[in-house]
Amino acid sequence: MTHAQPLRSCQILLTAQEAFTAFETAVLEAETDVLAGFRIFDFSTKLRSDAARAIGEDWFDLVRHKLDQGIRFDLTVSDFEPVVRWKLHGTAWRAVRRGAALREVTRHPDLIRVRAEMHGARVGSFANFAIWPKTRSLLKEIAAHYNGLAKPDQARFRTEHPALDGPLRFQDGAAQVPFWPSTQLMPATHHHKIAVIDSKHVYVGGLDLNERRYDTPDHDRDGDQTWHDVQMLVGDADLAQSAKRHLDSFTKVTRGKKAAQALPRPFLQTVSAPKTNAPFTMSALPKIQTLRKAHLENIAQASDLIYLETQYFRDREVADALCTAAARRSSLGLVLILPAAPEDVAFEGSRSLDARYGEYRQASCVMQVADAFKERAFIGAPVKPERAAGTDRDVLHQAPLVYLHAKVSIFDDRAAIVSSANLNGRSLSWDTEAGVELTVYDTVRHLKERCVRHWLRDADPDPFLGGIDAVQNWRRLGDTNAARAPEDRRGFLVPYNVAPARRFGKNLPGVPEEMV
Repeated sequence: MTHAQPLRSCQILLTAQEAFTAFETAVLEAETDVLAGFRIFDFSTKLRSDAARAIGEDWFDLVRHKLDQGIRFDLTVSDFEPVVRWKLHGTAWRAVRRGAALREVTRHPDLIRVRAEMHGARVGSFANFAIWPKTRSLLKEIAAHYNGLAKPDQARFRTEHPALDGPLRFQDGAAQVPFWPSTQLMPATHHHKIAVIDSKHVYVGGLDLNERRYDTPDHDRDGDQTWHDVQMLVGDADLAQSAKRHLDSFTKVTRGKKAAQALPRPFLQTVSAPKTNAPFTMSALPKIQTLRKAHLENIAQASDLIYLETQYFRDREVADALCTAAARRSSLGLVLILPAAPEDVAFEGSRSLDARYGEYRQASCVMQVADAFKERAFIGAPVKPERAAGTDRDVLHQAPLVYLHAKVSIFDDRAAIVSSANLNGRSLSWDTEAGVELTVYDTVRHLKERCVRHWLRDADPDPFLGGIDAVQNWRRLGDTNAARAPEDRRGFLVPYNVAPARRFGKNLPGVPEEMV
């Protein structure tokens, strides 16, 4: 194992209320440049800090202000598969358009670059042919949406969805779906959320930049607007150099134009490339998997308590490693915090096959580790302290869920990982991800205390921080909360219920687990 070097300074940021403010401050204080890569970056996101609001209302104003000061701003947003993810494809190109608008209004147009980049992996020709009927059905839905727009909106739609020129044919104000040829689908994307400021500071974690991601530590928004996330702002020149190398190289590697080279820990990555001469493939070719490697190594070394917050828990190798660790060390406990349901299932009522396959994979992994750890595990989900009507997937134990998007893994008080990667095959094998490993006791302990205190709503975290006794305290807390009225509960957590995922989930033999 290559040991990570200790970091010089590390600020833990829980929810966008903390993270957005810290990011704004870091950019406001930038003296030379900001280099960033995000899945989603919306320039119309409101500014929150007093200092930022003194110069404008949104991130467009903030970036313009820094450009006028002579600060370089370089942003790569993730472009998306234009058929399956056409709405996100439009989101990416709206960011590009806003970048073009900034060039028009700043005194230094040469200092800004905003680009949308797709991953280079493609579904193979035979696999693409097999799923063409489904692809064509999706194209018909997009064409119907376009045909219902007014003329000015149609023009804007085409500008913001450039990759649909080809899969769709546009003529006389109408979109048509050709019977053939098929469009090639794209199995992977860029999922990291990272910025480097002045080659000194790294902003990294699970949080993109838009209004949907905004939430407060009290989670006092409507359930479908909650969004719990964890980000870090790290002041370390060596880490910043690694992050810059990642941002400078990932587009070339994922397009197969440059050899992949893993960066030294504590910087962690997932980077993949296109498969070549693979007509049956539905996958990308993993090149760098240091996020997976660091998780597996730290699981194997844990002896007291593994604490995990993740949006998805679906990776078979991680689940197997946890089970092996449970069997090897009878003193090892597990705390696993998950959202009660995926966002699209809970809030959009999705019944798509990929949503059902994802729930199948998660139910399988959750039941596997629950059986391995038995009473040494607490598997919980956050909910709001208020009563909700109904029994849909956006409700758990009579309360609206708090949507958890964080990606935090803590191993005893010895090591921790904060990243953009979920514990699923997609994040650990295919998608472009970035994170940081923490190995200084004080920093790891501080991260754990902040996470635990958040869920307890500032109650004393000490009884919940380590060992089998801590797990029993978590279990008692969850069971007591489940038995109480929502408004009388202590903190946010109740036991996770795997039964809805088991009922909703559907196995898809032959489909790669990394798809979800």
